[in-house]
Amino acid sequence: MDRKLLDHQSVLDLLPERKATGHKGDFGRLLLLCGSRGFTGAAYLAAMGALRCGAGLVYLGVPESIYAIEAVKLHEPVVFPLPDQGGMLDASAAVEISRRLERTDAVLIGCGLGQSDGVRSVVQTVLKQAKCPVVLDADGINVLSAHKDVLRGRQYPTILTPHEGEFVRFGGRIGKDRPSSAGLYARQWNCILVLKGHDTCVTDGHTVYRNTTGNPGMATGGSGDVLAGMIVGLLGQGLKPLDAAACGVWLHGAAGDLCARELGQYAMLPTDMLSRLPRLLK
Repeated sequence: MDRKLLDHQSVLDLLPERKATGHKGDFGRLLLLCGSRGFTGAAYLAAMGALRCGAGLVYLGVPESIYAIEAVKLHEPVVFPLPDQGGMLDASAAVEISRRLERTDAVLIGCGLGQSDGVRSVVQTVLKQAKCPVVLDADGINVLSAHKDVLRGRQYPTILTPHEGEFVRFGGRIGKDRPSSAGLYARQWNCILVLKGHDTCVTDGHTVYRNTTGNPGMATGGSGDVLAGMIVGLLGQGLKPLDAAACGVWLHGAAGDLCARELGQYAMLPTDMLSRLPRLLK
């Protein structure tokens, strides 16, 4: 595999130009399906991660039982309720989701969704019907552990963002050469893989980016939700899927490094990373 590294300038060079005549529809129409009862923060962090990376329009679908919470917390995204059962998405939510997929440039599904038959049905619907790139994160990955074949049938890019535990549950094996293990998996399952952790690697099976940013202070709940939102935000603006994933990982880690220097690794929070992103995107 071709092995590459990114730096700040190369990331900025990959970002799309913001034309003077541009409008919000030019910078990505995104659909995010996130959150469940008890995991309202995941939806918030993912949506704000997408917006902080320049997304034009973010539509956030959440279970009806947490809609009021998200609508009060979030002002910039368009938040809408979906049918739920037990605080998690119900299979009947697929009707509204299918309608919205018709005008979507990229989808994120999984952050804080929980695991149920309804969630599994919704995830499968998105992967089968979305005619655009899909980022599959967290519980979106977990509910498909026994149904991975849906990935091979996708004609559009799918980006998986597992940490090592999720990767193993999804059938992956980590050998001595972590990038090679990730590359083999990406080729086998027709996806772009973001294998998170120390020395995060991003690969489509042919090229691998090894990340040089980030620190242990980022190992806290919600950090991965911010990253998933950032990746889908970059996808919606037209970056190639591998580039969007690699740039998102680099920027996420660099924001974490700014937090560590200014706040310390013990005190930093995922919301602090969101607040540092503007300094990296000038």
